[in-house]
Amino acid sequence: MEDIYLGISPCPNDTFIFYHLLHKKRLPFKINPVIRDVEELNRLVLADALDVSKVSFALAGQVIDRYKILSSGSALGRGCGPLILARSQMSKRELAKAKIAIPGKNTTAALLFRLYLPDARNLVEMPFDKIVEAICSKDVDAGCVIHETRFTYRNFGLLMVQDLGKWWEETTGRPIPLGGIIARNDLPMEQLQILQQSIRESIEFAKNNYEEVSEFIRRYAQEISVEVQKRHISLYVNHYSYDLGDEGRKAVYELFERAASAGLIKIPEESQELFVI
Repeated sequence: MEDIYLGISPCPNDTFIFYHLLHKKRLPFKINPVIRDVEELNRLVLADALDVSKVSFALAGQVIDRYKILSSGSALGRGCGPLILARSQMSKRELAKAKIAIPGKNTTAALLFRLYLPDARNLVEMPFDKIVEAICSKDVDAGCVIHETRFTYRNFGLLMVQDLGKWWEETTGRPIPLGGIIARNDLPMEQLQILQQSIRESIEFAKNNYEEVSEFIRRYAQEISVEVQKRHISLYVNHYSYDLGDEGRKAVYELFERAASAGLIKIPEESQELFVI
């Protein structure tokens, strides 16, 4: 089995999930970790620079001809979707004409925004952690935020205009698939299954050894309070992280199909299994 380059984000849910895999687990191959913001990981995957990586599911839909989706390690659930924030309430018509910040064109947040408001044209890409500042400074009229900002935006006097996760759930009846782990589909199936099971074992270790894992989490989330770190992990690490299951896989298919219908991604015509089961 060949050594692999593995991309994960510095977000608390990823550092929580992958601590044991990166520090404790003995594997029949070497893992070279690459820790970057998820939009940077999206770009690295597009450039074929990573063998296995956490990516936005929106990006996974663009590369499913070259990658498979692992059934473990995902961020997917209910009540955890991106939020559209502004300084004051805005109608859907006003939003369509407004200048909106998005956290990278390949993020699931950006895809959900486009599905929710296809008429919006003035979208500005920026790092996710700069969006609140841009709204407050009036550089943009509103912004689509992700990660821990859902817990802290009220501290900046901002209002939630739309919960895109809630909109998705009400529209489809399914949980929202935010991000998942994809792997090159030319890697041996045995290697993919070892990785998938090792991620599950890593989650179990983190649940039972949080104090040990917390130092690794804090190293990459220095500006996030311990309380917000724990809330972040509690929300984004759940039973879907352990195994997508049928419901999780159907949610991912739904996202891909809606994106393809909107002309935002192209699903290969040939039939193929997208998931490592």
